[in-house]
Amino acid sequence: MSLVIVGSIGLDTIETPQGKVVDALGGSANYAAICASYFGPTYIVGVIGEDYPEAGIELLKTHNVNLDGLETKPGQTFRWSGKYRNWNQADTLSTELNVFADFSPQLPPSCKCCRSLLLANIHPRLQLQVLDQIESYKWVACDTMNYWIKLCPEELTEVIRRVDILFINEQEIRQYTGLESIYAAARSIIELGVTAVVVKRGEYGSVTILKNDLFYAPAYPVEQVKDPTGAGDCFAGAFMSYLATREELNKDALRNAVRFGSVLAALNVGSFSVQGIVNLDPHELQKKVHQLRNWA
Repeated sequence: MSLVIVGSIGLDTIETPQGKVVDALGGSANYAAICASYFGPTYIVGVIGEDYPEAGIELLKTHNVNLDGLETKPGQTFRWSGKYRNWNQADTLSTELNVFADFSPQLPPSCKCCRSLLLANIHPRLQLQVLDQIESYKWVACDTMNYWIKLCPEELTEVIRRVDILFINEQEIRQYTGLESIYAAARSIIELGVTAVVVKRGEYGSVTILKNDLFYAPAYPVEQVKDPTGAGDCFAGAFMSYLATREELNKDALRNAVRFGSVLAALNVGSFSVQGIVNLDPHELQKKVHQLRNWA
């Protein structure tokens, strides 16, 4: 019933039309793990520096995230700085890899056999290292981005061939496949062996494509966006954690996973950093998912 998440943990400096935060908690694994924690046992694998705030560690502990796979190394924590000129794309102002530059994920025994595995948005080479260490998983998913598609498409393809679910946005799936139609692009990826391709469409929701099925899901409505950073990670974390509670990877399970992911992503973008997704009421989450199901 558990989910293991392998990804980045960092400190973000973010500027949007709604304000600015400096050295705020961030990283793909952070966002995904907090959201996943509402649905079941969650484990995190990543690395931080000695400067990472204790409050960040305590937040994960408060959400009952298992930290067996979290390494603390001498040096500074991964940092990213970005500015949003529009809500769909941030201009990267600086990236400081720091201890993340030498990150080599090592799965502790508690993380080698779980129900779900999420390879968050990190270098495909690191994703492959994790895949070579796992012993028993029911569902495996990966996320990616345009940078990896351009830098190392062959390694990314090797990862995709070994997972059940791919999370990718519209621009990225067109870039990766060279096809304009996201449906034709998804079909070509399914031919690699993937069961489901989840195409993220931002404010327009998502479309989940299987060999013999399509599912369109709207985004949960947000009255005011403050910070879209990490929305895709929240979606993936909630999606995979919910899926860890299911016995079959069928269309009903996938539809509910999408709805939970959409709600957590919406809550995330309404606040800076991870503030919109901490200490949520599970009953309120269920209520919002029911609303989304009725609206769709």
